[in-house]
Amino acid sequence: MKINISRDTLLKPLSAVNGIVERRHTLPILSNLLLESKQGIITLTATDLEMQISMSAESEATEAFATTVSAKKLLDICRSLPEGSQLSLIEKDARLQVSTGRSKFNLQTLPASDYPTMSKIANSDLTIRLSQKTLRSLLRQVEFSMAQQDIRYYLNGLLLEVNGQQLHVVGTDGHRLSYVSTELSASYEKQEIILPRKTVTELVKLLEDVDDEVVIDLSPNQANFTFSNIHLISKIIDGKFPDYNRVIPVGHQNKFSINRISVLQAMQRASILSNEKYRGIRMVLGSNTLRLISSNSEQEEAEEELEVNYTGDPLDVGFNVTYLIDVLNNVQTEMVEFSLADANSSCLVTLPDNANYKYVVMPMRI
Repeated sequence: MKINISRDTLLKPLSAVNGIVERRHTLPILSNLLLESKQGIITLTATDLEMQISMSAESEATEAFATTVSAKKLLDICRSLPEGSQLSLIEKDARLQVSTGRSKFNLQTLPASDYPTMSKIANSDLTIRLSQKTLRSLLRQVEFSMAQQDIRYYLNGLLLEVNGQQLHVVGTDGHRLSYVSTELSASYEKQEIILPRKTVTELVKLLEDVDDEVVIDLSPNQANFTFSNIHLISKIIDGKFPDYNRVIPVGHQNKFSINRISVLQAMQRASILSNEKYRGIRMVLGSNTLRLISSNSEQEEAEEELEVNYTGDPLDVGFNVTYLIDVLNNVQTEMVEFSLADANSSCLVTLPDNANYKYVVMPMRI
C-alpha cells in the first residue's frame, strides 16, 4: 500500500487529532493514531476511550488500507519537514515508511483491527444545528468557569441544556458560575448533558470563526459533533448538574456600568499585591467612585480608584480577583455591568443590552 500526500495537507488533520492522544497510557496502541485510506480520502482517528476525533483529507492512494502508527512521531516528522514537501507513505512488514526527497523514516505500526474505536450511537435523541462561530463563542464565554479536578466530578465539565428554542451553556466550579444562551432555529423537548472538560477544550481549538454548520447529536451517554471534515464523539459525564437558576441572583439593586478594559487593567494592577494564596481584593463603592484595594501578608497594599456612575448604598465587598479578571478577559464588549446587594451576597456581571450572558462570583471575607 502506498499514499502520496503533501506535507501541508497531512499536517492539519495530524495536529487536530493529536490533542487527545495520551502520551503515557496503559494501552500502548492509544499513543497511536488510526490511519485509514479509501477512495482517495485519508482519515486520521485518535481516541483516549472517553472521546474520539476523526479528520479526513484528500490524498493519492493506490488502494484501501488501515494501520496505526505513533501519533507524536508522525506529527514531529511532518512538522520538521519543509513546507510544500510531497510525502510518500508506504506500509510494509509492520512498518510505515515516510519518505520525501532524501529523508526517510521507518515507523513501527500496530494492527488497525486492535484499535479501540468508539462508534456513534445509531439513534440520537436530539439533533441540533448551529454555526461553528456561535458554538465556539458560547463555549469560550463559559469554559474558564469549569472546575479542574473537583471530586464533584459533574463540575469538571459544561452543562449543555436544550429547552424549547433555547440552548443554555453553563460552567461552575462552586465559587463562580458562567451562563450563556442562544436561540435555536427549531424547538425541542428539554434535554441536558454534561460535556467533559477535555472535550470542551478540544472543541474550542477545532471550531473556527466561520458560519459553517455544526451538527450536534445528543443521546443519554454520548455527544457527537460533526463540522468541516471533523467528527468528534464524546462520552458525557453521568451526574446531576446544580440548578444554576438558584445561583443567579435576581433583584440586586446596587449597579454600575464601567469600561471593561479600564476595570480589567486596574484589577490586574491591584492583584499584584494581593495574597498569593487567596487572591482577595476589596471592591469599595461610594458616591460615583469604585476603589479596588488589595493587601498581603507582608503588609503591602495597592489601591486603584475609578470613576463610576454610582449613587447606590456604600458597599465594601471582597472577591477573588482572579475570578473577576477571568470574566473581563473572556467577554468582548466595551462595557460591563456589575450588580451587588450587600457585603455577603454574590456579584452579578452582565453585558449591556445582552440578556443572554450572566456571570456570578461568590463573595469572600477579607
